[in-house]
Amino acid sequence: MIDLRSDTVTLPTDAMRQAMAAAAVGDDVYGDDPTVAALEAGGAAVLGSIQPQPLDFADDATLPLDKVAAAIKPDDFHFARTRLLSLENTHNGKVVPQDYLRQAWALTRERPLALHIDGARVFNAAVAQGIALSEISQYCDTLTICLSKGLGAPVGSLLCGSEDYIARARRWRKMVGGGMRQAGILAAGARYALAHHVTRLQEDHDNAHWLAQQLAQLGVDIVAPGAQTNMLFIRQSADLAARLTPWMRDHGIIIASGTLTRLVTHLNVSRQDLEKVVDRWREFLAHHDKLAAAPLTGVYFQ
Repeated sequence: MIDLRSDTVTLPTDAMRQAMAAAAVGDDVYGDDPTVAALEAGGAAVLGSIQPQPLDFADDATLPLDKVAAAIKPDDFHFARTRLLSLENTHNGKVVPQDYLRQAWALTRERPLALHIDGARVFNAAVAQGIALSEISQYCDTLTICLSKGLGAPVGSLLCGSEDYIARARRWRKMVGGGMRQAGILAAGARYALAHHVTRLQEDHDNAHWLAQQLAQLGVDIVAPGAQTNMLFIRQSADLAARLTPWMRDHGIIIASGTLTRLVTHLNVSRQDLEKVVDRWREFLAHHDKLAAAPLTGVYFQ
């Protein structure tokens, strides 16, 4: 099956599995796992006890800073204190511009706030811009990096920050029952992904761009600006969506169903796979057009 729903469906490569099998391991709770130590801080969710205030993003994936400034609560005990600005890069497959990050960083230094970047696909942002990850991370206090999307590791995220911050995060992880022992098996897959699967993200971007061009030629409505990284979005009628998804599944292709549908390229989808997707899509549209043009016949009951 060719699965275009998300890059979370990626599978570890044979080489990554070998690296995991051969990993040097130890008890990570004691800090004794050498493979985890070599990876940075390990991944864990941080229990925040916070009150989030979502804001609408602009079309270019930025969070307008005037809206951010207006949402900062005054220093008044009637309000929860505003402490953190959290941004996502990429956002819906769009790269957050470096100039915007620079401005956001300056705002958080003035107010003051901490700035966190949800880097679920931050390496896609770096590769798309042809820059090092450090060019992005210089504009945040903390950063998370998901390893189990485009990078293809089976599990894991990195939480990056100062040494003191990571120490506090590990304490919170323990407080909520988190802890891993021979976690080096997972860390080995993550280290392999960082060493071998970052630059190849450009292949996913190129494939998504190619797919957008091919579908546009078939008359598919591609949501602007198309594919910046490994995602593109299409618009279609509810009727078309209801017919397209089962048709594709019957022909070995898995896509999400909806009037606004996301298609995601990744490690386990090749250009040859996408050629099959385009061929099947073309066949579907031809079949759908024939059904729409056929006269209604038969007996119908209400």
